[in-house]
Amino acid sequence: MASIEELLKDKGITKPKLMRRADQRRPDQIRNVKISRGYCKHALGSCLIEIGDTRVICAANMENKVPPHLKNSGTGWITAEYGMLPSSTNTRSVRESSRGRTQGRTHEIQRLIGRSLRAAVNLGHVGERTIWLDCDVIQADGGTRTASITGAYVALKDAVDALVRQQIIARNPIVQQVAAVSVGIIDDEILLDLNYEEDSRADVDMNVIMTGSGSIIEIQGTAEGAPFTKEQMISLVNFAQKGIGQLMEIQNQALSMR
Repeated sequence: MASIEELLKDKGITKPKLMRRADQRRPDQIRNVKISRGYCKHALGSCLIEIGDTRVICAANMENKVPPHLKNSGTGWITAEYGMLPSSTNTRSVRESSRGRTQGRTHEIQRLIGRSLRAAVNLGHVGERTIWLDCDVIQADGGTRTASITGAYVALKDAVDALVRQQIIARNPIVQQVAAVSVGIIDDEILLDLNYEEDSRADVDMNVIMTGSGSIIEIQGTAEGAPFTKEQMISLVNFAQKGIGQLMEIQNQALSMR
C-alpha cells in the first residue's frame, strides 16, 4: 500500500517536511519582523519595517487634489511610489531618476501597493484628497514588495488617525487590515517568506496580499520552473495566510505602542 506522502505527491500536494532552512527557519516560519513607527519626522505616518535583512521605509502624506478622473466626485485616492536605493543590493543599481524614466518592475510594484491599500479603504470617507504612500527600500534581501505593503498599512493607519485628530477628515476610512507575504516551492517543498537566495532558485514564486478577514486582495504566482497544480496553489495560499496572520499581529502590536 502506498504511503500518505506518496498519495499526496500523486495528487500534486506538497507536504511540509519541517526541515531547517539556511537561516534555521522552519518551512512555515516567517523571518524576524520589526516595525518602528514615526521613522520620518515630517510624514503624517511612517515606519521602518525590517523583515529579515530586508528594510523598507514607508511614509504616508496627503495632498488636497485627486487624479482628473475623480475631480468633483467627492471621492479620494490612494497611490504609491516605490524605489530601491543604489546600495540596497550587493551591486549598485542606477537611480531611476538618472535613467529618466521608471522601470517596468518599479511601475508594477507601485501599482500593486496602491491597489492593495485602496482595497482596505472607503475612499468616499477620504474626500477629494490623495494619500501618497512612499516606499523606499534601503536594504533588499527578498520580499521588498510584500514588506512595502505590510509597512505601508502601518504608515497609512497613523496618517489617517492624524487626519481625524486634525479634523481634516471626519472618520477613519480604513475598513480592513492589510498585509502581504511571499511563498514558494523549492525542491518540491513549500517555503514561507522567501529571502533572496531562496527566491532566486524557487520553482514557484508567489506573492499573496490579504485582508484581516482572510479575503484575498491579490495573488501573483509564477512557475519559474515546472508548472504547479491547483492543489499546490491552495497549499501555497494556506501557508501565506498563516504568515499574514502573524504579520498582522506584529502590525497591531506596533500600532498599539506610543
